[in-house]
Amino acid sequence: MEAKTQPMAQPSGLSLKEILRAARLPIAIAVVLILFGLVEPRVLSLGNFRNIALQASYLAIFAMAQTMVLLTRGFDLSLGYTVSLVSVAASMAMVAMGGGDVSILYGVGAAVLIAGAIGLANGLLIAGIGINPLVTTLGMANMVLAFASTISGGFPVTGLPKGLTAEFAQGSPLSIPMPIWIAALVFVLLFLTLKATRFGRSLYIIGANPRAAVAAGIRTGPVLVLAYMLCALLAALGALLLTARTGSGEPNLGGNLTLEAIAAAVVGGVRLSGGEGGVGAAVLGALFVTVLSNGMNLVQIDGYLQQICLGVIIIVSLIVNRDEARR
Repeated sequence: MEAKTQPMAQPSGLSLKEILRAARLPIAIAVVLILFGLVEPRVLSLGNFRNIALQASYLAIFAMAQTMVLLTRGFDLSLGYTVSLVSVAASMAMVAMGGGDVSILYGVGAAVLIAGAIGLANGLLIAGIGINPLVTTLGMANMVLAFASTISGGFPVTGLPKGLTAEFAQGSPLSIPMPIWIAALVFVLLFLTLKATRFGRSLYIIGANPRAAVAAGIRTGPVLVLAYMLCALLAALGALLLTARTGSGEPNLGGNLTLEAIAAAVVGGVRLSGGEGGVGAAVLGALFVTVLSNGMNLVQIDGYLQQICLGVIIIVSLIVNRDEARR
């Protein structure tokens, strides 16, 4: 009798190509650090690494905020100006209540109300009326910017509570800056939300196939509204942290945050076509953008050229993501 041949065992685990694809962003971060370090040794100093981590923590919060709506095939172009308005309005609320440490609660309350209203308006216009997210959030961005400039007169709001800066900008539990702790907490909460809740799963389904989401019984309207509200509330959290850092309410605080947040998320692997990515990708993307910006600043590359580089990175990332989606 002939011996029966056993079928060849299939290789288990990830292939080398898949491992390299998953590790390409950490590799890119290391390469960028080394290249800039060859030009300017300060880039590779421990002090600069700490600075990079601190800077990335702010951007990571905004990138994770943007991820919430990117997963649904949307985006929020009003994010940066929401940051500016929250900074000004919360600062004015704190000053109006005497500027003591207790007034911080009033500032937080103002931030939540304003950001919640902006997110609710965006969500209702997009999900309820069906207006394109680009048109909706661009129009909202213009209104929010005008409002921030009007109520502040175009000038910073000073006289904030000392405890705001002391606790949320200079505080370092276990020698780790408070913004990093807060960004880490946001990451954990959002990660669990996306992986273990109906709302999180609904975001992916809506982004991947809106019709399938409706067929599956998902109430897409409330999910989209909640996604835009969550995005705005996270922007408000980042705004309060940046306000604590600067020590004043700044009408121009938002600056280029919208572009940088989208860039960080897209570079990390969150797709504009929706349904793919996560907060881990957003955090890695934020770290990459921060490392690149930090290196360009230390080697004294012009700010306008930095914006060009950021735009190129977004375009290249979109091309790469499109090609991978076709495979």
